[in-house]
Amino acid sequence: MRTFAANLADIQTAARRIAPWIHTTPVLCCRHLDSRAGRSLHFKCENFQRTGSFKFRGASNAVWSLSDEDAARGVATHSSGNHAQALACAAQLRGIAAHVVMPSDSSRTKRAAVESYGGRVIDCEPNLTSRASTATRVCAETGATFIAPYDHPAVIAGQGTIAMELLEQVADLDAIIVPVGGGGMISGITIAARALRPGIKIIGVEPLAVGDAAQSKRLGIRQSATGGVTLADGLRTSLGDLTWPVVRDLVDSVVTVSEDEIVHALRLVYERMKVVIEPSAAVGVAAAIGPLRERDDFQRAGVILCGGNIDAELLAQLFATNLCPRTN
Repeated sequence: MRTFAANLADIQTAARRIAPWIHTTPVLCCRHLDSRAGRSLHFKCENFQRTGSFKFRGASNAVWSLSDEDAARGVATHSSGNHAQALACAAQLRGIAAHVVMPSDSSRTKRAAVESYGGRVIDCEPNLTSRASTATRVCAETGATFIAPYDHPAVIAGQGTIAMELLEQVADLDAIIVPVGGGGMISGITIAARALRPGIKIIGVEPLAVGDAAQSKRLGIRQSATGGVTLADGLRTSLGDLTWPVVRDLVDSVVTVSEDEIVHALRLVYERMKVVIEPSAAVGVAAAIGPLRERDDFQRAGVILCGGNIDAELLAQLFATNLCPRTN
């Protein structure tokens, strides 16, 4: 029997552990988007989660899993934004220190949010090597426990609570469409959904510019992110040691969408649902109305809107550009 970084019991435990701290996020529908997709879509709005993204679930589970002795030394991580502020907020709620290594090109909005939650921000060069080495140094200096953004059992279990909620909120879903970066969210969702509803399809989506998960799935061998440029900055990371086996063995497929499709989907959600999401959250919508439209093997899909942390200036710029014509 295959074993993965978490199982349903771990996810159920995580749900009980983090219940006092997280929001049960709503599921919204939109007839216009249903017509564009040719099926019924149910949008799980993690953009309304505490700190503005699903990351608060996994960060909270990791922080509250620590013993009092370990917690007293604080926590540390490296992150371009959403995990950073999620961990800082969870640490603040537990009354412990959070040391957050952030690339120098991180979103100003996300950096300010980390600091507002009491997190100490440490700058690094915008590459994975610098992020990892700086975080290692910070942990050595402070004694803090490193909480990986996605490749961590407690984080994966926390993210799996999304699927538990969604399947309770919407009956008879036959697919869940999930953005893929490092794979923590899709791993947790897949493990929970497969246990609760074995026949459900799990479809990952990532930007074409960083299509390593799709290539990994196609080849059966884990590939590294190419370093491509994408607006969906939360999805630029490669799959991890713990998340790749789940994607390889349990996820049905991974598709890619272009930058134009991402921006168009972001605007559709804003204009038709009156909801602000970040580009990383728009990839699932883009896939549902794009490359997945012709598939006939599912009819009622959950779409994970994973976050809403976008700079107002970037949002205005995207809406003003010719890349994003008005919808109809």
